[in-house]
Amino acid sequence: MNSKYLEMDGVLDQLEAAIREQRPFSLVRVGDGENIVMSQETVWTTEQVLQERWAIKANLGQKGLTLPNLQLRDEVAASLQRADLVGVLPYGDSSIKAPDHLKRPLTDMLFAHFGISPALTCHACVNRELAQTPRFWEMLAGKRILLVTRELEALHNMLEREPYHLNIAAALPFDRWEQMGETLQWIQTNPDAFDVALFCCGVNAVVLAERTAALAGKVAIDFGKANNIILKGRAN
Repeated sequence: MNSKYLEMDGVLDQLEAAIREQRPFSLVRVGDGENIVMSQETVWTTEQVLQERWAIKANLGQKGLTLPNLQLRDEVAASLQRADLVGVLPYGDSSIKAPDHLKRPLTDMLFAHFGISPALTCHACVNRELAQTPRFWEMLAGKRILLVTRELEALHNMLEREPYHLNIAAALPFDRWEQMGETLQWIQTNPDAFDVALFCCGVNAVVLAERTAALAGKVAIDFGKANNIILKGRAN
């Protein structure tokens, strides 16, 4: 991967400039779930994919998607090719609990398979750090925020209060892949309703964030489990 790696200040600089200049910008992330979705019938057989604990949980309704899903595989890969900033796990990472074979080595295999070569990368857990960085919340102050998540009411209420004080201009419930079409339809139809979009909806957020930047011309962030940090004070 021949990309420029940004530390936290660099990520914040990119987001801040895009918000200020009102231009599209997507931040997406690749963890074990994204790797598993992209592995279907590419670097692994479907049988191998379905044996993974993450896939078993997904098929029990815990991940917002069920497998196999080759359409989502292709959409995730396409969004990673087009996204402005892609979070990847560093080699030897221990910040997520997944087994090592689901981490960066698998990402590298998949990026090679799909020809994904992001210009800019950062840490895949950047969302957790953003959630705990005052500068991030300050740059969102006064902006109209679109919130898309399963835990809509709780997160919406929390983000409007201390210390966040966000203006949640629109909020869409999202807890499964089947809602992708209608959600993107709303976003494309209402681009003037918001300035920045935050997505907390698992692997689906990769596609939603990249497509939102493209379709609505806005800053869109795959915010992942940052909702857990905001609601519970921890990532898991």
